[in-house]
Parts: sequence; C-alpha cells; structure tokens
Amino acid sequence: MSRKVRSVRVPKELETLNLSGLIGECEKHLRDLESATLLRQQGTPEAADALIKTRQADLGRKIGKLVWEARVQYGKHKGEQP
Repeated sequence: MSRKVRSVRVPKELETLNLSGLIGECEKHLRDLESATLLRQQGTPEAADALIKTRQADLGRKIGKLVWEARVQYGKHKGEQP
C-alpha cells in the first residue's frame, strides 16, 4: 500500500495536518477491525466488541490530537504575520 498523498484540499487551519500520521492511524484501526472479525468468528463476540469500542475511542482521540496540533501550528503562523 502506498503511503504517499498526492493531492488533498484542506482548510487553511489544517494545512499542517500530518496526513501520513492520519493514514497510519486508520491503517491500525483497520487491522484491529480485522482482528475483531476473527475474534467474533472464533466465538468471542464480547472480546470483539470490547476491542472495537476501545479502538474507536483511541482513534478518535489520536485524530483529534492531530487536528489540534495542526490548528496550534496555524495559530502560531497566523500570529507571526503582520
């Protein structure tokens, strides 16, 4: 799987967003979804549900942090300009 992002339109506030990091987090989430599917097929749906709930919360927190960091960088650059 290629990790290069060629063209994406984002708001100015998010132009410093770490897209590679964002894609990496999504890849990890997909692997966990595959693991949850295997757990469910093996007869442990409780473990699959727990894994999905935990990973969704973790994914949301990590993506939120990436967006927050991009907005902070934008604020620093905006404050430097006259």
